[in-house]
Amino acid sequence: MAWLTRFLAAVAFLAIGVIFSPETFGSKSDGLNSSKLSPFLKLAHLLCFSTAWGAALWVTFIGGIIMFKNLPRHQFGNLQSKMFPAYFSLVGVCCSIAVASFAYLHPWKSSSTAEKYQLGFLLSAFAFNLTNLFVFTPMTIEMMKQRHKVEREENIGDEVGWTKNREVAKSNPKLAAMNKKFGMIHGLSSLANIMSFGSLAMHSWYLAGKINL
Repeated sequence: MAWLTRFLAAVAFLAIGVIFSPETFGSKSDGLNSSKLSPFLKLAHLLCFSTAWGAALWVTFIGGIIMFKNLPRHQFGNLQSKMFPAYFSLVGVCCSIAVASFAYLHPWKSSSTAEKYQLGFLLSAFAFNLTNLFVFTPMTIEMMKQRHKVEREENIGDEVGWTKNREVAKSNPKLAAMNKKFGMIHGLSSLANIMSFGSLAMHSWYLAGKINL
């Protein structure tokens, strides 16, 4: 994870540099960017945005729900603990590239109000993913491991869904407290993920208005 932290930090500083000093990287403040570089930046932006959007859509509304409804709960949790760091890393990297390319193509000084809003949405998606990757996900995984240990002592966790956990928690204050704390952290993580998805959705609407089919 250390290499990923350094990489994301470097890309974040690059994106910030492009936003506030695009001339340093060859982008002209009058909006006339290099005709040779522009197509590559547009392609990078579209590929990275669509990858982030597709991954968020699948994990949030399809893949996670299917796994939860069909896998034993501990198996589901262990799988999520491996998948979510990779998911947030992927979306974070894609968002950072999307931010940098969009900021280069639309320098702040010459960009329209709509373009500035779109840059804000992309930055929001990036920030929410970083928050999940470095704050909420590690906390959620640690709490999940502690709760799994208590549940194994109660001989539960192999069922699909939450039924046995809730029943046992009624007579086990420790498990009930863990459920409450886990629910709070997981809720914040889910909220950050939804906010990121919403920011990407706003940008997809903007891109739809720019495409001629």
